[in-house]
Amino acid sequence: MRNGLLIAFEGIDGTGKSTQLQLSASFLRDMGCRVITTCEPTDSSYGRRIRQLYVDRGQCTLEEELHLFIQDRQIHVQELIKPQLAAGSIVLTDRYYYSTAAYQGAAGMDVAEIFVANDFAPTPDLVILLSMDPEISIARIQEGRGEQLNDFEQLDQLKKVADLFASFNDPCIHRIDAAAGLEQVRKQVQTALSVLLEERNFTCP
Repeated sequence: MRNGLLIAFEGIDGTGKSTQLQLSASFLRDMGCRVITTCEPTDSSYGRRIRQLYVDRGQCTLEEELHLFIQDRQIHVQELIKPQLAAGSIVLTDRYYYSTAAYQGAAGMDVAEIFVANDFAPTPDLVILLSMDPEISIARIQEGRGEQLNDFEQLDQLKKVADLFASFNDPCIHRIDAAAGLEQVRKQVQTALSVLLEERNFTCP
């Protein structure tokens, strides 16, 4: 039984997902909602193994890589997402199975099969999909954060990932241009959240 709401923040690297998730959490908490923030990969043994791939993605095959993401998500769903939804919480997750479909799909895996492999995971009530030109996102990573690109953030790869994100058409997806200013994006995200709460007649205690 789902009493809460599941909201996923998706998009290529550098679009500001983590920032907008935290702003959204504050917005909802100010309304009195019980909010749980989380992210994928998690800190499970599978999630830590995934993070090792950021440095050298060639450590395993694509099939092994996908298996790691699925195993990590199964733990995430069973230990956090489902219990918190049952308890009536609003769960905000930084990345979910759409990222797996986009990133592993861009690497050559079958996107339809990836979605089927994730059918154990609850469907989000809302997906905030932040869209941005990959060149801009890379500039943000390198210049804004002062970080080096990891193996999942190379330009050719991100272009394919962005194309796949653009092809997803689930009704729960709400696209926002992440190249707009931080405040403009924040307002659009909060409007989408308010609409969801109203549509679901969701009241915060």
